[in-house]
Amino acid sequence: MKHIYVVEDHVAIRESVERYLKKSGYTVSSFGLLKSALEAINENEPDLLIQDVMIPDGDGFEFIKELRKTYNFPVIYMTARSAVNDRITGFESGGDDYIVKPFSPKELVLRIEAIFKRMNEEPLSKKSSNYWLLEESRLYFDEVKHSCAINDDEIVLTAAEWRILALLINNAGNLVHRSDILEKCFDYAFESYERIVDTHIKNIRAKLGREAPNWIETVRGYGYRFIGQKSEE
Repeated sequence: MKHIYVVEDHVAIRESVERYLKKSGYTVSSFGLLKSALEAINENEPDLLIQDVMIPDGDGFEFIKELRKTYNFPVIYMTARSAVNDRITGFESGGDDYIVKPFSPKELVLRIEAIFKRMNEEPLSKKSSNYWLLEESRLYFDEVKHSCAINDDEIVLTAAEWRILALLINNAGNLVHRSDILEKCFDYAFESYERIVDTHIKNIRAKLGREAPNWIETVRGYGYRFIGQKSEE
């Protein structure tokens, strides 16, 4: 049974979400403060975190940004902040999805199920290991073992970043349209969400190394292309 953490300071919303998730078959732990949530995460990592943004003892965006230095479990932001810039900030800080209050509890469960479904899908590549070269850098990306490293330095990717990078690598050298990334990695097919793809690509590039060669080429107006060269090791 999947264990979900809910961080929400509004008692009525927190209890409502907790009840609905339990009815849907999940184990749920809920918190009204970031401090108590962090203590629980450090003790027992959840399968998924639902995170409000405006919390009395801190900012949800900054909280997740710090968590991402250590943890890669999926995160869904649950907030009243609906502006496009807020959504982009959410994904830049390491969120995998973003739902705006008020929302249907059923929609939240569907989004959770979609994330778990993607995480449980068979790897796009059946090969046990993949090495890629670009200039003096070497990328190791193993979908089966869920391992990624640049020049032997481990890279921690979120669930969404894993799916995107895997899709690009398995189409190395070919253009992958933003719309294809949305449909295959997020289950979205709306033009308004294409900036989310750009944000995740930005995050992936940063993790692969700001000063290293750019592994992902932008094809302006269309999408992205992975340009590393396959290597045996």
